[in-house]
Amino acid sequence: MTTPAADPEPGPVHGTWEPAPAARWEDAFLSGNGTHGAMVFGDPNDDRVIVNHHALVRPNGSADARPPALAGQLTDVQDRLLAGDATAGEDFTDGRPLLWVQPFHPAFQVRLRRPAVPWRAYRREADFTTGVVSADCRGRRSEVFVSRADDVVVQYVTAADLTVEVALDHRLPGAPGDLAVGHSSVLTPEGALLTLRARYPGSDLAYTGVTLAVVTGGRTRTALAGLRVDGARSLLLLTRVRRHTGELDALAEAHELRALLPDSGDDVDAYPHLLARHTALHRPAYLRTTLDLGADDTERALSGSELLRRPKSPALLERLFAAGRHHLLSAAGTLPPRLTGLWTGDWDTAWSGAFTTDANLNLQTASAAAAALPEVTEAHAALVHGQLPDWRDNARTIFGTRGVVAPAHTDGESGHIYHLSREYPLHVWTAGADWLLKPLVDHDETRGARDPRLADALAEVAYFYEDFLTRTDDHGHLVIVPSYSPENRPANASWVTLNAAMDLSAARHALRTAADYHPGPDAERWRALADRLPPHRVNAEGALAEWAWPGLHDTYDHRHLSHLYGVWPLEEINPYDTPELATAAHRALELRGAENDSAHGHLHHALVAARLRDADRVAGALGNVLAGDFFHVSLMSGHYPNRHVYNADAAHTLPAVLIEMLIQSTPERLVLFPALPTACLTGQLRGIRTRFGAEVDLTWSPGERTAVIRPARTLRIDLRTSSGARPLSLRAGEDCVLSLGPQ
Repeated sequence: MTTPAADPEPGPVHGTWEPAPAARWEDAFLSGNGTHGAMVFGDPNDDRVIVNHHALVRPNGSADARPPALAGQLTDVQDRLLAGDATAGEDFTDGRPLLWVQPFHPAFQVRLRRPAVPWRAYRREADFTTGVVSADCRGRRSEVFVSRADDVVVQYVTAADLTVEVALDHRLPGAPGDLAVGHSSVLTPEGALLTLRARYPGSDLAYTGVTLAVVTGGRTRTALAGLRVDGARSLLLLTRVRRHTGELDALAEAHELRALLPDSGDDVDAYPHLLARHTALHRPAYLRTTLDLGADDTERALSGSELLRRPKSPALLERLFAAGRHHLLSAAGTLPPRLTGLWTGDWDTAWSGAFTTDANLNLQTASAAAAALPEVTEAHAALVHGQLPDWRDNARTIFGTRGVVAPAHTDGESGHIYHLSREYPLHVWTAGADWLLKPLVDHDETRGARDPRLADALAEVAYFYEDFLTRTDDHGHLVIVPSYSPENRPANASWVTLNAAMDLSAARHALRTAADYHPGPDAERWRALADRLPPHRVNAEGALAEWAWPGLHDTYDHRHLSHLYGVWPLEEINPYDTPELATAAHRALELRGAENDSAHGHLHHALVAARLRDADRVAGALGNVLAGDFFHVSLMSGHYPNRHVYNADAAHTLPAVLIEMLIQSTPERLVLFPALPTACLTGQLRGIRTRFGAEVDLTWSPGERTAVIRPARTLRIDLRTSSGARPLSLRAGEDCVLSLGPQ
C-alpha cells in the first residue's frame, strides 16, 4: 500500500482533500486515463466507484442520421438573403425536428458494502501527481486510480479484518428501466470474477464490465450479483468496460486482466507494480507545467471545500490550476474531453454530455499546446481525423461542395450534422473545421514539424471554400452566405444571415493556413481567395460588429463571443499589428453581456481580454467564476453559478486563462506578462511551450520579472513587454535570460 505522494518541491499543493466522503456523485474525486474514468466517493461503509468509459453513448435513433440534403436549395436561399430577405434562411431546412446526438452515460458502480460502523479520523485525498484517489479511516485504506499503462480501473482496499460485499451495480440515476442487465460471479484462484452485461433497449448494442477480484487472506464466496469477502487483509479489484455488439467473451477479458498481475499473483506485489507502470506515464505529463502564486502555506493546507470559500485566495487559483490540468489530462485519450470531461453519475446528462465544438471543446483544450499536454492534442486529433469522412458528407449534402464542414455537436461516433433547428441552424455554420484544426496547427508549430494528416485536412477545408465562396457584393468582395454566428442572431434579422465575423475570420485563416502547408499553385489560389473576403466592420458604437454585412444590428447580451474569434484563438486582430481593430474588439468586449452566466462565457471573455492586454477585465471574469460557486468539492465545475449542471468548461479552461494572462506566443512573437492582475503579485510559471519552439519559465514579484527562454530552434522573434517592443535573437540550445524590471 502506498502513502500519499509528497509534493515534488516546496510550493503549491498538487492535490486536494476532504474530511468526509462524497455525499453526491458531483463531489466524487476523479481519476481517468482518457478512456476509462472513475468517480470515487470514499465512504468506508458503502464504498462506491462509478466507472465511466468514453465510448458509452446510449442509442437514441440518431446513429444513422444524416445531414439535410439542401444543396439544391442553396442558390435560392443565397439569392433571397442577398436581396434583403432577412428571414430567408429559416426555409433552408428539410423540416426535421431537433435530434440530439447519442447521450453519454455511466457504466455502473463498483460497490463495497459492510455493516455500518462509526468512523473517525477520516481523510479523502486526490493526488494529482499520480492520479490516485485514497480514503483513510481507522485502519481501513482504499486507493483507486485508472491506469494509463494498462487501461484498467484499479481499486485496492486494506484493513486488519476486511469483511465486505462486492457488487457491480448499474442502478444509477436515470438508468433506463428496460435496460437488460445480467450478472455473473465465479470463484477463481485469485478470488473471483464479476461481470455485468447491459444491453440497450431495442438495440443489439451492449456494454460489459469485467472485474477481477484478488483477495489476500480470509474467505471468499459468491453472493447474489457479487461476492462476499470475510476476514481478508486486502482486496484488489481490476475493472474494464467494453462496448460491443453480440456477446463479449468475458473469459478472454479475465485472462487479459490476470495477465496484468506479476508472476507471484499476490496483490501485495501486484498493486505497487500496477501503480508504478501507471505513474511512470501520468506523473511526468502532469508535472511538465506548474504554477506557483506564492500563496500562504496555511491556506494551501486547507481542504478543497474550505478553500472554495475563499475566492480571492491565490491558493485557490493554484489548486484550480492543478486540478484543471489533472482533470484535462485524465479526460483526454481515446477522445478529448466531453462537456462533462470523462465523468458522469447520471444517465440524463445535460446536452447529451456531447462534444460541443462551437465553443466548449475548444475552450476546454485551450491550454494543451502551451501547457505541454500533447496527450490532449492527440486525443483531439483522433476525434477530428476519425470523423473526416462524415465532414465530407456534410459539405457535399448541405452545400454541394468538395471539402469538409464540421458539426457543432458530436457524440464522438458520428461527425454528421443533424442537430439543428430554427433557433439553432447549426448546419449553416461553416467555421467549425477551422476552429477544430487550429489546435492541431498550434501543436505543429510548437513541436516544429508538420503532420501530413493535418496538411490533408487543411487542404480539404480550402477546397470547401473554393466551391462555396462564389457570391460577391457590390464592391466585389466575396460574401459568406448563408452565415451564422453561434449561437446568436442580429437584433433585426433571423439567425441565418450574411458575413458573420467568425465566418470571415475562419475562412481567411483556413485558406492562408492551407496555403502555408501547401506551397505552390494551390497556395497562390487560396491566398488570392482569402484576400477577396471583406474586412471586418466597426459599428456605430465603435465596436467590432458581429456581422460585417451593413444594416445588421448587434445583439450584445449573449454568452458566446463568436465574433471575437479573430482575437482569440486566432491572432488576426491584435494590439500590435491591427491596433484599430483591436480597439474595436475591446469595445465589443465592453458591450458584451453575460446572458445566463455560463462559465464558458466568462472564461472566453477572459481569454479575449488577455489577448487585448486588459488585466482588469481578466480579473473581473475570473472573479465572476471564483465567487459564483461554480466548483464542486471534486474541483470539477458547474455550467452555471451555484454548481448547477455538472460541466467541465470552467475546470478545464481556467488553466488556459492563467497562462494567457502571463505569456502568449505565435511563431514570430513572444508576449510576456500581457494582462497580469494586480492580485497576482508574486509567482512562478514553469514549463510553458511556445509556438516558436522554446520552453519558458517565468518568475515575477513587485520588484522584478524574469523570463528564462530555452529555445530548440535558432530564430529571431518580436518580443513584447510592458516596456515596448524589440527584436530578440535566440540560438538553439542556449538559454536566454530576460530581466524585465518591476511590474
